[in-house]
Amino acid sequence: MLDPTHDDPPILVCADLQVEYLTQGRRHVILDGDAALPRCLDLLTLWRDNLWPVMHLKRIAQAAWFNPASKLTDWIAEAKPRPGEMTFEHPLPSAYSSARFVDYMSNIRAVRCVLLGFSLDETVLATVVDGFHRSHRYQVVSDAVACRQPGADDAAAYKQAVVNVIGNFAIIRTSAELIRTSGAIAMQAGATG
Repeated sequence: MLDPTHDDPPILVCADLQVEYLTQGRRHVILDGDAALPRCLDLLTLWRDNLWPVMHLKRIAQAAWFNPASKLTDWIAEAKPRPGEMTFEHPLPSAYSSARFVDYMSNIRAVRCVLLGFSLDETVLATVVDGFHRSHRYQVVSDAVACRQPGADDAAAYKQAVVNVIGNFAIIRTSAELIRTSGAIAMQAGATG
């Protein structure tokens, strides 16, 4: 859960909240974006209302299926970064493929991040594993992440399998847990400010 013993709240990391992943007929359309997006937006609102740090990751791959000039790589309107919120573009699945991201993460103390968003089986998984090997602590919000539709396999089982793998490298939380514990974090942050 959120840890009220820390002076600083964790950074909310919004992974790949891009139009590409919600556009029907696209190769990388995600499985349960309609279910995950409202939870992502609820947590994003919670962080913004409390003026806690927010970071946005944007996948800009150099593959034919992901045209960076296309409007499909734009942010989902409701999740568009606001002034003062950090943004990092990454060419490979892991956010650590961005030199700016690596530099930022290596220069903050006690890296603690809450990760949500799309491309669970790419960006979220790769970032958590890379972060784990750098001793960066992540929490992944299981009901605020979504992934691609796998081939002919059971989609829900596929997502759960990916979440189970991520559980070896990060703490798995639900949006309800984070919202419930946010009051303690807000009080702690207010007492230190």
